[in-house]
Amino acid sequence: MIPLPSPPAGRDLLAGKTVIVTAAAGTGIGSAVAQRCLEEGANVVVSDWHERRLKEKAAELDAAFPARVHAEVCDVTSEDAVQGLIAAAVRMFGRIDVMINNAGLGGTKSIVDMTDDEWSRVIDVSLNGTFRATRAALRQFIAQGGGGVVVNNASVIGWRAQAEQAHYAAAKAGVMALTRCAAVDVADHGIRVNAVAPSLAAHPFLAKVTSEDLLRELEQREVSGRAAEPWEVANVIVFLASDYSSYLTGEVISVSSQHP
Repeated sequence: MIPLPSPPAGRDLLAGKTVIVTAAAGTGIGSAVAQRCLEEGANVVVSDWHERRLKEKAAELDAAFPARVHAEVCDVTSEDAVQGLIAAAVRMFGRIDVMINNAGLGGTKSIVDMTDDEWSRVIDVSLNGTFRATRAALRQFIAQGGGGVVVNNASVIGWRAQAEQAHYAAAKAGVMALTRCAAVDVADHGIRVNAVAPSLAAHPFLAKVTSEDLLRELEQREVSGRAAEPWEVANVIVFLASDYSSYLTGEVISVSSQHP
């Protein structure tokens, strides 16, 4: 196993920018992204559908980064809620510069046994929710005069087959296609749209919904011999959100050490 490195220090890559992060409560990628954006100098609006967990995360972040964190409850399956999220960010910080769409929903079920409701729920959160939030952010960027960045969270499952993941894989493949097409639509406005595609990121929620045997199997597929830490995925998202990736748009960056 390749040793786990320490998180790098912040370098003000997002200094003065306002960033929205969906599904930022808890201990997963969204929470790590919010933390890394703050470490890089941004003002951050954290959102999630779970109000208690969101308040707890916002309080934790605010204690470390006073006056730079705002929490807004948002269910990305609701257009009104998404519009409310954008409006709240603008009221709080005057504008938005980066939209990070992390909200997603998975599940484990063979397509043979999957119901319409199970399929639709995953698609509505993971793909339709990303569409709603991307559209709202792009409209705000254009209203501000152009510029801005969207970073979507996809998955290597959008490229690679895995048993009992048809709904999630279809949603994440859709996020990749949405990313590429949206980038073309708004390029003339100076807006960039990219995505990350993590393979395996370790966090407590994943352990709750995935068997130990499957987790071990997935870890063995990684050349590193381990899952990524959420902050390692967050680092790539921060890179895409920053001016260091100024030439990249319509791209999906794999955050993975998987071998075939």
